[in-house]
Amino acid sequence: MSKPMTKTQLVAALAEEMDTDKKSAGAALDAITGLITREVSGGGAVTLPGVGKIYCRERPERMVRNPATGEQFKKEADKVVKMTIAKALKDSVNG
Repeated sequence: MSKPMTKTQLVAALAEEMDTDKKSAGAALDAITGLITREVSGGGAVTLPGVGKIYCRERPERMVRNPATGEQFKKEADKVVKMTIAKALKDSVNG
């Protein structure tokens, strides 16, 4: 498995793909990231065509165990961010 692409590498690739400078590509990436963050933290979902859907899911209160001590305790209800991968992306990865 190769290393993940860094933000700098992503901005450079985006700038090349858009035929623009890195500053504009970085601003576009930051704007998209901000939009996704606001929408998902507000309880909504964002679909990135060809990539997948990012959404927030609520988990109920539950009993969990500390693996170091074996002690069980109640964990409060919380929210987690999930992503469902698009079929097009899965198909392209699997050949």
